[in-house]
Amino acid sequence: MRRTPLVGLSAVLVLSACGSSGASVPAGPAPAGAPGLKVETVATGLSHGWDIGFLPDGKILVTQRNGEFALISGGGTVTRLKAATETVQVRGEGGLMGLVVHPDFATSREFTTCQTHTENGEPVDIRLVTWRLTQDELMATRVRELLTGLPLAASGRHSGCRPTIASDGALLVGTGDTARGDASQDPRSLGGKVLRIDLKTGQPLPDNPTAGSPVYTYGHRNVQGVAVRPGGQVFVAEHGPDKNDEVNLLKPGANYGWDPSQGGTVPGYDESVPMTDLTRFPDAVPAKWQSGSTTEAICAAAFLTGAQWGSLDGTLVITALKGAKALFLTLNPGGDVTSTTIPSELQGHGRLRAARTSPDGSLYITTSNGTDDKLLKVTPAN
Repeated sequence: MRRTPLVGLSAVLVLSACGSSGASVPAGPAPAGAPGLKVETVATGLSHGWDIGFLPDGKILVTQRNGEFALISGGGTVTRLKAATETVQVRGEGGLMGLVVHPDFATSREFTTCQTHTENGEPVDIRLVTWRLTQDELMATRVRELLTGLPLAASGRHSGCRPTIASDGALLVGTGDTARGDASQDPRSLGGKVLRIDLKTGQPLPDNPTAGSPVYTYGHRNVQGVAVRPGGQVFVAEHGPDKNDEVNLLKPGANYGWDPSQGGTVPGYDESVPMTDLTRFPDAVPAKWQSGSTTEAICAAAFLTGAQWGSLDGTLVITALKGAKALFLTLNPGGDVTSTTIPSELQGHGRLRAARTSPDGSLYITTSNGTDDKLLKVTPAN
């Protein structure tokens, strides 16, 4: 493993944190006693590593947007799994995307991905596919199509698509609106939503906000991060148009206010509308954090957990593609953001995409530069 130099945790607030009233939170220092960060390069030679899963034997599974699975073992050895991914459309923001390893992997050897799908070379949909890793760890075989019918743009734009297992075992899936103006507010569309389904059957859970529907929340633009806070709160990270990337706290059945069709009155995809349009939707849920007048293209979201993190324990980490950084958000019990810091140790790696915390509490992040991408391991320096 290669290590980057340690230069201390920066405490620069360059973006907007929104409290319950929507007011900006003043810039502040990193939490008292926050450790510096040690950043190690676990593996190299990846291609747009999209998501990360941890296997019981310590190996790490990484999906890559180009349709390939990488299984990473001790010493950074990368095994490229054989898998029938020839129907994956690798275009724009779409390809082989999100990943969850099933809790019963030790016996089932199953994991589920979110991926684009084509037939006869034509884009059909985005779907969740459950796979099984063979005992020799050389191949992933398809088990079932868990959920189909998520919209897919021919360009691959706004494909989502991040699955995460909630504290109650439900599978939550953040989706993109595929740049369709009416998708986010349309209850029949699975685009621009967070879905909540059974991990084994793909069926909507019986206590979902609308009976028989997988839709848990709606009015989103392009959700690429879903993080479950210890205790059960769920936060999502989503891309804004030319401003106001958002971090939102989910409330079952809630509308998050994105509507580029303006109630169907505007054709096409009008991105001049607010990310959370409180004029059109007075009951829409305001963001807990926004990027303000620019965009960072925020992506994954993960919580730091464990006593080893000191005052960073409970911090929400958000990766940024365009911004090429990680954002550390401090939250109060209600989920309001009280401060944002940008660790200097996680700058200089280029575009950052996936972020997941391992069973031992270490943070893993992938780069998404397109050439010799890396899997990074982040731990406290002291």
